[in-house]
Amino acid sequence: MATRRPHTLRGRLALMALATSALWIAVLTTVFNLALDQRLHEQAADVLRTRAEAVAATVDVRPDGRLVVREPTEDSALDAGVWIFQGDRVIEKPPAAPVALDAQAQQLAGSRELFTDARGPDAWRLYSFPLDLPAVPGHAPTQAGTVVSALSLDPYRNTAETALVGSIALAVLLLATFYLLTRLAVRRALRPVAAMSEQATRWSAAGAPERFGSEGRPTELAAFATSLDALLDRLAAVLRHEQQQAAELSHELRTPLARITAETDWLTDRPRSEQETADSLEAIADAAARMQQICDSLLSEVRTRNAQTPGRCRFPELGHHLARLSAAQDPGGATPAVTVVRDRTLADGTGPGIDIGVSQEVAERILISLLDNARRYAVRSITLGCIQRAGAVTMYVADDGPGVPEAFAASLFEPGRRANPRDGHDGAGLGLALARRLARAAGGDITLDTAAPGARFEVTLPAG
Repeated sequence: MATRRPHTLRGRLALMALATSALWIAVLTTVFNLALDQRLHEQAADVLRTRAEAVAATVDVRPDGRLVVREPTEDSALDAGVWIFQGDRVIEKPPAAPVALDAQAQQLAGSRELFTDARGPDAWRLYSFPLDLPAVPGHAPTQAGTVVSALSLDPYRNTAETALVGSIALAVLLLATFYLLTRLAVRRALRPVAAMSEQATRWSAAGAPERFGSEGRPTELAAFATSLDALLDRLAAVLRHEQQQAAELSHELRTPLARITAETDWLTDRPRSEQETADSLEAIADAAARMQQICDSLLSEVRTRNAQTPGRCRFPELGHHLARLSAAQDPGGATPAVTVVRDRTLADGTGPGIDIGVSQEVAERILISLLDNARRYAVRSITLGCIQRAGAVTMYVADDGPGVPEAFAASLFEPGRRANPRDGHDGAGLGLALARRLARAAGGDITLDTAAPGARFEVTLPAG
């Protein structure tokens, strides 16, 4: 069964702090109990050694190996848990000693300093202390007897168990307290973040101009506030763009829609001649085509907005295809034909083409708007060319028309703007703006070459 993770940042931080604290407290508790157990064993060994040495002090070892026990005035404390052996024969032993413990002490008779634990239902520790004959220079000491002392480990075990239970209870209490305090601290620390997030949501929905700013905030919140301010700025820009686009669309569609409505009312008002009816229907078709062109341009911009369009196409094939499309749109030849030229390195007409790093559909939508603009203002020539540069491709559309007025150049790419709306040319004022948006969405851009005669628009796109 999969474990459920906390859904809130506060819960995750508190759980992480709890896990870290639990690990450290577990390590400290284990170390403490191991050290305490070791210390209790050392204390038991000290008590056994002291008792055995005290009893050995009351035993005289004769040169012939006999042991003479001197009975002190108060020897009840010394007799508890003490055996005196001469060789393997017991001289004294504690009264009412358990059989198993007595047997264990018998096994230690004749041993030099040795600690051992007795087996059985009760925990005992035994210690053997040797009784040596008087020392003879140049000879190793000879053991005449042994004092064996025994000590019950139950009190030490109870102390260790009590300490273990107490340390575990204390650890649980510490963890619970630490967890609650951590949650409270994290909640208090994240409260400004939650408040800022709620304010950002309200401001972005309403398009409010308020911003957080980083002044007077901690370093982390200052960075967070700066990021939120940047996000709010982008959202405000997107909102303004959408509002402007909706207003432009409404304004541009109103004129052809009004024309369609007027012509329809005129046709249905009273009978008309065949020529008048044909003229009205042609006007309606022209208005509908203009509306379709506006909608197609806007939809193309929406589909490629904020996305790097993949694909590849090649020049001059793209140029010739666009020249044929331009000629098909003007079958009477009222406007100049499009002349396709290539980079000077290919001026002889041989060699490979130039690869462009966008799909042919996107490249066509960008260049068609520029070619439509050139057809409106060209006098004798329209040129579509391509130059390959380092990591990029620059295509240009040039015409020999009057060019762009210097005062209008700054607002040339603004949607719905025209240099002279009464110049007799059709158009919604959206073509250049949408072409630049498409080019930027594909990783390129469109600029106006103000030094060139007429109007020359350069389209920079990634190389293929």
